[in-house]
Amino acid sequence: MNIGASLSILLVLSTVHAFQYNQLAQYVDEHQEEYVEALRDWVAVESDSSNVLRRPELHRMMEMVAQKLQQMGGAVESVDVGDQELPDRQTLALPKVVTARFGSDPNKHTLCVYGHVDVQPAKLEDGWATEPFNLTEINGNLYGRGASDNKAPVLAWMHAVEAYQKLSMALPVNVKFIIEGMEETGSNGLEAMILAQKDTFFSDVDYIVVSDCGWLSRRPAITYGTRGNCYFLAEVHGPKQDLHSGVYGGTVIEPMIDLIGILDTLISPSGKILIPGIQEAVAPLSDDEWRMYQDIEFDVDDYKNKIGVSRLMYSNKVDLLAHKWRYPTVSIHGIEGAFSDPGTKTVIPSKVCAKFSIRQVPNMDPTVVEKKVSDHLHSVFSKRQSPNTLKVSMVIGAKPMDSYFIGRKPNKFFSVDPDFIREGGTIPISRTFQDVTGKSIIMLPIGGFDDGLHSQNEKMSRFDLSDHFLPSYVYSC
Repeated sequence: MNIGASLSILLVLSTVHAFQYNQLAQYVDEHQEEYVEALRDWVAVESDSSNVLRRPELHRMMEMVAQKLQQMGGAVESVDVGDQELPDRQTLALPKVVTARFGSDPNKHTLCVYGHVDVQPAKLEDGWATEPFNLTEINGNLYGRGASDNKAPVLAWMHAVEAYQKLSMALPVNVKFIIEGMEETGSNGLEAMILAQKDTFFSDVDYIVVSDCGWLSRRPAITYGTRGNCYFLAEVHGPKQDLHSGVYGGTVIEPMIDLIGILDTLISPSGKILIPGIQEAVAPLSDDEWRMYQDIEFDVDDYKNKIGVSRLMYSNKVDLLAHKWRYPTVSIHGIEGAFSDPGTKTVIPSKVCAKFSIRQVPNMDPTVVEKKVSDHLHSVFSKRQSPNTLKVSMVIGAKPMDSYFIGRKPNKFFSVDPDFIREGGTIPISRTFQDVTGKSIIMLPIGGFDDGLHSQNEKMSRFDLSDHFLPSYVYSC
């Protein structure tokens, strides 16, 4: 919860002197325990946007966000963004998007902070060392689902504004917030809301800041681009019901075998994507970007050890970073309908659904990728001459993006030159902000490089609460 980072960018966009920053930094240090308790309250809410059964918790989380901003004196609105249509054609209310405004001085820049408070699924039995929705401190780390992605960064920006208020200091810029609850599942409803409010809420915004990313090492970093993501479902339908493998095995063509067969044609053991037209669409890595990767602080062995593998796909830093950020990849995430519980079950599933994604990079277009993937899988499936049926659908189609900070002077923010890095993950709404509003996007990492986003034992370090950035920013401001 690097409140120092949030304070600093507010200062950079103003002419506030260093002594005022020292006062703010002291206030932040003195209130760290309050910030930890606020994060504890937020982490306790199981705001899993992928689980419709948790939707009441998601609504409660958005109410807590609105209440916090109201308590701070902001002009707050909870915006209805409609309903979500479920696979069974039923509809479910989407969580409201919360907006807030602090200050409306036309002589000041206006900064809009985007964040999300929904989280990935998490259960203790998944391999967590602690209860994922009970913030637990171990050796200076605060463990809990959403601690880094993205509840602590959202709170950090709120606490930064609050620090100015408590010290009776005028905010150096006008600040707006837009906080959603569906980021982890594609930001349902938010794009339409941005389009609707392009000429109202966003009309006076100069910069949109996104703190939904992390540093690569202990060296400061500014993120200048993200990969997009195309998420696919491949469903194979066979018999009208599940079958006993002893009674029917050897007499029917099994949907699971068909599915495994077509999945095997997506990517080679060496990581090459086998779908025709995918690799060909990628923008080549420029000489300047290749040289920049050489200078980035990144320890390949440390990276490998933290993951817990004996060998990586690539052995040198530049190749590894390029394939982590700048080239597409296929990942197979799971198979719905397959038996996965403990024990044994001799069943032939009647229907199975594979879930896989292809990360998008510059020059790739999700609509083109969707067609290439569908055409490839149907072509491969037809060659099997199976009586089963295949359905391919793309449920997320997020474009890659580049941000405002490409080519900017880094010494405005740090006493040392930061690394300019890409993010291998996807922040779907960032590209929408860029395309629809035309505003400059600032991607300011607040989380650490080892926070374990989307993984077991996600955490936020106490070090990141305030000390991570404070000393260097005093001088730069």
